[in-house]
Formats: sequence, C-alpha cells, structure tokens
Amino acid sequence: METAEKQVQLSLLLVDDDKELCAMMKEFFAEAGHRLDCEHDGRRGLVAAVSGAYDLVILDVMLPIFDGFTVLQHMRRRNDSPVIILTARVQHQDRILGLDAGADDYLLKPFDPDELLARIRAVLRRTDTNLKGGTDVTIGDIRINVTTREVWSAGSPVELTEMEFDLLEMLMRSAGRVVSRDEIALALFEREATPYDRILDVHISRLRKKLEGGRSLIRTVRGVGYVFARAA
Repeated sequence: METAEKQVQLSLLLVDDDKELCAMMKEFFAEAGHRLDCEHDGRRGLVAAVSGAYDLVILDVMLPIFDGFTVLQHMRRRNDSPVIILTARVQHQDRILGLDAGADDYLLKPFDPDELLARIRAVLRRTDTNLKGGTDVTIGDIRINVTTREVWSAGSPVELTEMEFDLLEMLMRSAGRVVSRDEIALALFEREATPYDRILDVHISRLRKKLEGGRSLIRTVRGVGYVFARAA
C-alpha cells in the first residue's frame, strides 16, 4: 500500500512562518515521495495558493502580514483547492472560523507528520473518488453532478466547498436513512467522530444555509447523525 502511494507524487504547499518546521516537513514529504513548497508569510502564501500549482494547501493560522483566515478567505474567491488548517489554538471557535472560511479539515499543533499525511490522503481520496463517479444524483429539486462537482437547487447553481460537496453526496446517496456521525467521519476523515469534534456540525450548518431556503432537507437525529429527506 505504501509503495502505491509513493508512485503518485503530490504537489503540496505549506504556508507557515516556522522555518524549522517547514524544513522538517520538506524532508518528511520528500521521503514519502511528495514535493512540498513553503512560504513564510500570508501575502506570499496567498499568491502561491491561488496559482493552481498545488494538489493541496496546508495553512497555518498565525502568519505575518495576512493571517491564515484572511489567506483562506481570499483564496476561496479564486479557487476550490483543498485546504488543511494548522492551528495551535485550542478554542473550538477558532477552528470553526477556519471551517466557516472554507477549510476542508484542521489539525492542532503540535502534530504528528504521519497524521498530517493521512489527512491529506483522505481529503484527496474523496475528491478522486467523486471525480470517478460520473453520475448525477437528484432528490426533489436538489441535483448534483459527481463528475463536474456541480450542485443545483431548483435549477440555480450553488457554490459548495470540496468538503460540503462530499458530505452532501454522501447524505443524498443515503436519503431517507440516518447516517451516523461515525460513519461520516470514517468516510470523509478516516477517523471516528469525537464528542467535541465540531467539524461535521459546521459543515452541516453551512449546507443548510446554502440549500434549504426555509425548507428542512437535512435533519439532525440527536446523538446519532443526520438524514437527508427523500423527495416528497
């Protein structure tokens, strides 16, 4: 399995002002068969991130010039490249800010490089799997195209992040059935959900705002998970 991963070289960008950490990460990813470029302030990181040259961007929150949240907000106006936020902040609200700004996942500092690589693979694997699906999924007036990763609500296009699309597709393919938090976390993050993990709650909230328009499409089953309503 490890050999197969090394056959496909990833092009990654790390935006972090800790030059020692960047040097260590460059060495780690090189040994894993991937290329890692580094920028050390928010301005240069933003320019690199919107270039379209990278499979995924790893973005620290605390940066000179522009902080990570600002970089991510500007980045999302230009492209939908997957982003993993790095943060030393332990408050849930700080992590939620990153997810609200369009991050696909976050990782607390200090972190295990192997866990970071696993999360990178999980994010990119979701995208790759969905691109190979090649089918439309339609429930009521919500339609998604798995090949182009486009979404329509009542005929109007809806802009979703990579994570939001993956979550919506999973729920729509299981419409009428409760999908547990653990099931979603294992499929999308390759780990079990924890009682204090707000990632799913934030993404569900954002999906509701973008899709429901006063309707109740995604229902929370307290203590279990979520269910996407079948077409009436």
